[in-house]
Amino acid sequence: MIDMSTFWVVLFVVLLVAELISAGALISIWFCVGALAAFATAAAKASVTVQVVVFLVISIALLVLTKPFVKKVLKQKNEPTNLDRVVGTEAIVTEDIDNLQQIGAVKMDGKVWTARSAEETPIPSGTVVRVVRIEGVKVFVRKV
Repeated sequence: MIDMSTFWVVLFVVLLVAELISAGALISIWFCVGALAAFATAAAKASVTVQVVVFLVISIALLVLTKPFVKKVLKQKNEPTNLDRVVGTEAIVTEDIDNLQQIGAVKMDGKVWTARSAEETPIPSGTVVRVVRIEGVKVFVRKV
């Protein structure tokens, strides 16, 4: 039978590796601390039941008490990019837009973009359009 001290150390290592692999997702860090607390109770020759209870109580308490705070601190903000500014701008169709033929281009701010119709209807060259969304390197436009 495996020594419980060894079990808790192995569990700690496995949970720590899982945490490191998850790239900061904070999945198992609380259980790592719980495994260390259970290891301490095993080293003190406590019963297996006490070790499991310590592991669960410490892990769950840390999870419940710290996860909301940690999520708030680590919350990533979406920074708008230059592409976000393109949505809503007007452009001139420089090449007829036809989604079925997969052709079309618009010019805005001195740059030419591959374009598709957001309404699935062809748009002739020279038409003023508004960008409604971007997918990859294509802008989807609608007549103004």
